[in-house]
Amino acid sequence: MKSLKLIFMGTPSFALPSLEVLYNSEHKLAAVVTQPDKPVGRGKKVRRSPVKEWALKREVTVAQPENLRNENFFRWLREMAPDLIVTAAFGRILPVAILNLPPLGCINLHASYLPFYRGAAPIHRAVMEGATYSGVSIIELTSELDAGDIIMQEKEEILKEDTAGMLHDRLADKGASLLLQVVNSLAAGTAKPFPQDPQQATYAPLLSPGEERLDWQLSSIELYNRIRGLNPWPGAYTTLKDQRLKIWRAAPPEQTKAKDPGSTCGKPGEILDVGDSYISVACGSGKLDLLELQPAGKKRMDAGSFCCGYRIEPGLRFNEEQQS
Repeated sequence: MKSLKLIFMGTPSFALPSLEVLYNSEHKLAAVVTQPDKPVGRGKKVRRSPVKEWALKREVTVAQPENLRNENFFRWLREMAPDLIVTAAFGRILPVAILNLPPLGCINLHASYLPFYRGAAPIHRAVMEGATYSGVSIIELTSELDAGDIIMQEKEEILKEDTAGMLHDRLADKGASLLLQVVNSLAAGTAKPFPQDPQQATYAPLLSPGEERLDWQLSSIELYNRIRGLNPWPGAYTTLKDQRLKIWRAAPPEQTKAKDPGSTCGKPGEILDVGDSYISVACGSGKLDLLELQPAGKKRMDAGSFCCGYRIEPGLRFNEEQQS
């Protein structure tokens, strides 16, 4: 197996395990390409991407092009003469000129078991929709979104208590291990890509702000999945007495501690029961026990502490507008 000259393109923390594995491999990580620094938060402080922070600490060359079609950037890529370009959560589509540049092409680590959940938010969507498994797929990059031939892939079970963050971390590690296998197989000339079945393809578009607000007309299992699928980012929320309230954790619906759990009484969003560790809420069907909440401007707290501090009683209703 020959040693390959690699350029890695990625941006968020999901890419870091892959970077570390390739950096410590027999291959040469010549440079990383990441998104330009961006102002974030109320103070608009400029923040570097996790990939840039990683590269600077190890004195790896970093490029941050504003435009991937820029002639100077393409000239730099050509002069770097990579054997292979590897991407993982880069967040931008590569132009055909870049796809055709390396002798071994461009490959991408995608956080789903393709062809399921193509798109920008595969981890969030899989958890939010109650999928029982996800996975990682290493594909050949093409001009069509996440549609290239699969080189290798592995499944990963989604546990009932998994949040998007938990699944994210497992897939990042699993993907890094699989990625090194793929790079080695390409170096050895033993890779055997196979096409995806487009008839099986599903999509995972970016989250919209409206999806963060809990709709209590949904069933208890749909709301449970929504809460864990939005944890740790961006977080699900509801309102109580016109105040926004983040909901970070709930119990699986079958584990409700509410009195008379088989009852269908209560309007959607109505608080039915308050215990030492839970707030039981009526849903479109079933009940959901909330376990961890966060009032605006405050720290997260367990349901018992929240009830004591905010005088929560049965009969109050989430998302109900207060009368002036």
